[in-house]
Amino acid sequence: MARVGEFDIIRDYFAGAPTGDSVILGIGDDCALLQPPAGSVLATSVDTLVAGRHFPEAADPAKIASRALRVNLSDLAAMGAKPLWFTLALTLPTASRKWLQGFSRGLLETAREYGISLVGGDTTAGPLSITVQVTGCAQKPLRRDGASVGDAVYVSGPLGAAAAALRVVLGKEQVDSELSQAADAAFYWPEPQLALAESIAPLASAAIDISDGLLADLGHICRASGVSAEVELEALPVAPLARELAGTQARELAATGGDDYQLCFTVPAARVAELEQMDTGAVRIGTLVDAAGEPRVLARRHGQSWAPKHAGYQHF
Repeated sequence: MARVGEFDIIRDYFAGAPTGDSVILGIGDDCALLQPPAGSVLATSVDTLVAGRHFPEAADPAKIASRALRVNLSDLAAMGAKPLWFTLALTLPTASRKWLQGFSRGLLETAREYGISLVGGDTTAGPLSITVQVTGCAQKPLRRDGASVGDAVYVSGPLGAAAAALRVVLGKEQVDSELSQAADAAFYWPEPQLALAESIAPLASAAIDISDGLLADLGHICRASGVSAEVELEALPVAPLARELAGTQARELAATGGDDYQLCFTVPAARVAELEQMDTGAVRIGTLVDAAGEPRVLARRHGQSWAPKHAGYQHF
């Protein structure tokens, strides 16, 4: 079988990616040429996923690709940004045509689903890792530092599914085929909350996507805005899959597990009624209060202070 080179990979698997009107020149030159929408600011984010840390190395490459792009799109949702373009840096231990076919299929299917154009990137040899940089545009960006005392705290949907699914995805727990498929879906096909972010952008004061765990990520809003948050654990919407797989631990996973890529956002008290009239599915879980020295998240369960066994995912 003929050796697969860097330019073969680009030509055979990625050069045909669809592009939108904002792409003047895409894949194939030293740089992409892009036209930002008038009157918008650009939002850009980059994430690296490493085999054995962020996904099982032997996983289906189409699933890996879907997850890699979706978790980056969630960063755009957290800023209230519409997806425009992305680049891909792909490090491969071997240039397997079968693996590349699956990966490119999963990547480009996801790109088409969310209307984002692949406009460039890089390939190199080494331990399997995937770096995706996404860029979008926003009229009113949602930031972490806009929250104030008295704002209501919301989450966009059920939590805990991906964290509960992890043991199944890693092959450490055997379940029936229906639960196994649900676990795969929770881990590999998270739903970036782009439509919801667009609808709440005029009302929200701050937002973040839930990647490292609700309490940890809400803590980032608190520190950026100089406030504290009071959260009632019983108010958290717990995913049915988390209840099925984790039982009595499901609520703690909803609070700390991460990887669901729902949004946590805050809304000024004066705008809460407007939000509640919208059919967003978001659930109120708490209120922002004076930091009294150090911004932090104060969790309660049945009215009593509650401290998790761990504070959320740590990269180091």
